[in-house]
Amino acid sequence: VQLQASGGGLVQAGGSLRLSCAASGGTDYNYVMGWFRQAPGKEREFVAAISRTASGTYYADSVKGRFTISRGNEKNTVSLQMNSLKPEDAAVYYCAARLYYDGSFRMGIVDHWGPGTLVTVSS
Repeated sequence: VQLQASGGGLVQAGGSLRLSCAASGGTDYNYVMGWFRQAPGKEREFVAAISRTASGTYYADSVKGRFTISRGNEKNTVSLQMNSLKPEDAAVYYCAARLYYDGSFRMGIVDHWGPGTLVTVSS
């Protein structure tokens, strides 16, 4: 399975961006999907995840209330709506997928990674 993220770019603080991720190359996209980010000089960190049926969503405390993860009509797509962006949200954002969700997903234990998309937030 290959993951491809899109939607990154430059935005002013307080603005919004929407990231999208599409999975391809598989036959059954029954995955938990999520987003991580890595800022320069920092470790990669968990941002958000959504269960296979979209019945459960999970967020890092730093983005709760500002970011919303959702699945598209197609099972193989997921989006991250980012509102009220702050300079500290600037990072390369990575899409990730795994067969099931547990606490280790937040630690980056996933089955598949996408190549990342850059989000820049100007102050």
